[in-house]
Formats: sequence, C-alpha cells, structure tokens
Amino acid sequence: MSGTMTSIRLDTHLADEAAKVLGAKNRTEAVHMALREIVALKKFKDLMTKHGGKLTFEGHDE
Repeated sequence: MSGTMTSIRLDTHLADEAAKVLGAKNRTEAVHMALREIVALKKFKDLMTKHGGKLTFEGHDE
C-alpha cells in the first residue's frame, strides 16, 4: 500500500470500535478497510442502478 502521510482527527473510541468490528490490527488499518468498503458499496449501488431489472439469472432445477 502506498500513500502520503496524512493527519486527521478521529473519534478514537469510534475508531477503536471499528477496528474491533472489522478485525483490524490498528486504527489505520480500520480506516483503510472502511474506505475500501464504502468505495466498493458505491460501485455496487451504481451497478445496481444501471442494470436494475435488466439482468436475468438461470439456476439449475432441483
């Protein structure tokens, strides 16, 4: 992972809780995980909006 050192103010209790929930080793990892998750969620929502109701799924008959 590459990046620039950035200083931000965090609610430390919230960051610690997020790290615990996400299974992160530290606050920095928790922030990175949360940022990746929100970006993925936005991309998923955009795909659903773009293709909503246009996709069909075929399954195997049981």
